[in-house]
Amino acid sequence: MSLAEDWRSARPPTAGVHLDSAACSRQSFAAVDAATAHARHEAEVGGYVAAEAAAPALQAGRAAAGALTGFTAEDVDFTTGATHALGILLGDWQGAKTIACLPGEYGPNLEVMARHGFRTVPLPADDDGRLDPEAAGRALAEDPPALVHVTMLGSHRGTVQPVAEIAAACRDHGIPLLVDAAQAFAHLDCAGTGADAIYASSRKWAAGPRGVGLLATRPGLLSDQTRTVLSDAEVNVAAQLGLSVALGEHVAAGPALVQARLADVGARTRTLLAEVPGWRVVEAVDEPSAITTLIPPDGVEPLDVRARLIAEHRIVTTCAGIGRAPGEMTRPALRVSPHVDVTDEELGLLAAALTG
Repeated sequence: MSLAEDWRSARPPTAGVHLDSAACSRQSFAAVDAATAHARHEAEVGGYVAAEAAAPALQAGRAAAGALTGFTAEDVDFTTGATHALGILLGDWQGAKTIACLPGEYGPNLEVMARHGFRTVPLPADDDGRLDPEAAGRALAEDPPALVHVTMLGSHRGTVQPVAEIAAACRDHGIPLLVDAAQAFAHLDCAGTGADAIYASSRKWAAGPRGVGLLATRPGLLSDQTRTVLSDAEVNVAAQLGLSVALGEHVAAGPALVQARLADVGARTRTLLAEVPGWRVVEAVDEPSAITTLIPPDGVEPLDVRARLIAEHRIVTTCAGIGRAPGEMTRPALRVSPHVDVTDEELGLLAAALTG
């Protein structure tokens, strides 16, 4: 079978058309069964005994996460999600509190930065919101911030950021680089970023459970105290096991094959939806991501469209409000994010529903 057929057959049938992997993808039978079996085992032998039995599988999950992010298993900690991971990084930081990020930075990330007392400074970007590495390098040299934070793939726009290039500039100036890979992990190549820390969630393109994520950090970036707190924290082992299984499935499928397929999915989605009257596709056709952002016709509210698509057509998408990127967005948009199993027929159903 093809990658798409394998991916679809490993999951329960959809109750409609799922085009919302950037919000929450569909777990496999194996990931669901792993979490369920652990919960049952906790009831049988107690939570701590069950956690000890799960340790090898969790270590395999950390090893897979390390391989996918360019770190080692020992560098990886499980978290409750991406926002939790950023809070850990910023809460542990003992240096000056200036952090450089792009104008299109994810709104909730900006809130976390503000809560931890950080002042944000802008990184230069082009009209598409893409980082300008050369200009950024000059800016870092002239007025270096304490930290640089880059969201590799936005929640509001499927533009892939040149993280490896800014990482080189950060190394030249001794500035730690933190990378939000919530949308990029298991979607793009995250192993060659050169980041000092990279964090992600489980529920998006990795197709793991909700309420769990991961944080990979170079040795010495986090304090020993914080690493100890992370290792001793009360955790949802069942969810961590579900993520570990999902990561194993992703590695077995072939990350490069998944990346190529998702790039093709994005190109086909944008090509088809560009023909829908009144709607405007934001990303270039050949942008190597599977996220497509649609600007609606004047007077049309994406939130209402999302609700109608679910109620009348059983098609799941996302309304991206301006709070997702308050420094860049001026109006809400509709976000379409199919996974590797999407069919042309399903994309056609969305195009027809938007046209109608």
